[in-house]
Amino acid sequence: MNCSQAIEYIHSLERFGIKPGLGRIGELCAALGNPQNDCRYIHVAGTNGKGSTSALIAGVLTRCGFVTGLYTSPYVVDFRERICLNGEMIEPQDLAKAVEKVKLASEQNGITVTEFEAVTAAAFVYYSAKKCDFVVLETGLGGRFDATNIIPAPAVSVITSISFDHMDILGNTIEAIAGEKCGIIKQGTKVVTYPFQDEAALSVIKDTCALKNVPLIIPDAGKAEILSSDFAGSKVKYDSFIYSLALPGEHMVYNSLMAVETLRALDAGITDEMISSSFALTRMPARTEVIEGNPCVIIDGGHNDDCARALEKYIKAYLSGKRIIAVSSLMADKDYEAYVSRIAPLTDCFITTTASNPRALPCAELLECARRYTENCLSFESPRDAVEKALSLAGEDDIVLICGSFYLAGDVRKMLTGDEEK
Repeated sequence: MNCSQAIEYIHSLERFGIKPGLGRIGELCAALGNPQNDCRYIHVAGTNGKGSTSALIAGVLTRCGFVTGLYTSPYVVDFRERICLNGEMIEPQDLAKAVEKVKLASEQNGITVTEFEAVTAAAFVYYSAKKCDFVVLETGLGGRFDATNIIPAPAVSVITSISFDHMDILGNTIEAIAGEKCGIIKQGTKVVTYPFQDEAALSVIKDTCALKNVPLIIPDAGKAEILSSDFAGSKVKYDSFIYSLALPGEHMVYNSLMAVETLRALDAGITDEMISSSFALTRMPARTEVIEGNPCVIIDGGHNDDCARALEKYIKAYLSGKRIIAVSSLMADKDYEAYVSRIAPLTDCFITTTASNPRALPCAELLECARRYTENCLSFESPRDAVEKALSLAGEDDIVLICGSFYLAGDVRKMLTGDEEK
């Protein structure tokens, strides 16, 4: 099996959909020799901020000399982004080897697994073989029945900002969703959560920590001060600790506080100076990612209302007075109207398109929605055509904003970097 065949096999499992539960992943990991038991973990669950918080934590651990795994989803351009080691994507031959082991164990033991379960098991196999000191492990969906939750008690459990998403699976109330996220909390761990957590969610987190008899750490946002900020990042003072953050937006500042407290909670000899030097270098694709040029392009992947609120705040704070040409695609199973109602009125032209995913809302339907909030709308089925139109409409001082689905972000990054064949 080569890398392409491994990825083809993984994608072939999409037909099994999302099936929460630990039974299948438990059987599969047992057949593989329980590789998930060989590493220490920082387990990260929540609705928003998982990716940036995880990246900040992993970046510091790597630069401090720890052998560090980072497991995330979704990927933006290359599937191998999902399984990283020491800041680098898994090598093609290592991915092929790990997936082949998973496929063989699954078939020999008659275990039918989902795509996410297979990728998660492959990551465990890889990280075990690489003898990771720490693995920063991001949940896929929920927490309690998420395949990643097969791990033993992590060193730290992180619960990022909780809001409404995947309600068909996680529940229709914040309390129910928080309960699912808190399923990652095990006896023997420490818990860090978002400083501005929804009160109903925070109540569930506190109750779960009390039940499991584990400490809860909430960053003191009152001790955080944004000393300066622009569209590309911020300078932050947290108590007496000053650091620069290369991830733009106020929400990223508060995500970084979770990362700081998590790294401190590890008791691994990590100094504030180590944290500061790493934070200044940590960047992420498609999280208010700035691609300098004429015009400047900003790519922001995020599909729910909280993501829209964060982008809305970012636009008003840093892009005021700029002419904005937006290109957007959203998934049909998301609350796309809530997103569009916040972002479309802030743009000078809102262009809808259809990302390369079967769940994508047809661009004509998204256009119809956008017209309720702004007059200047266009629609192109092809993301390439949509982006080319946006670039043609934008002057040197204007902003082309690619926003909405991570699938669109991936499509566009490939275009802009010339990596469409990858």
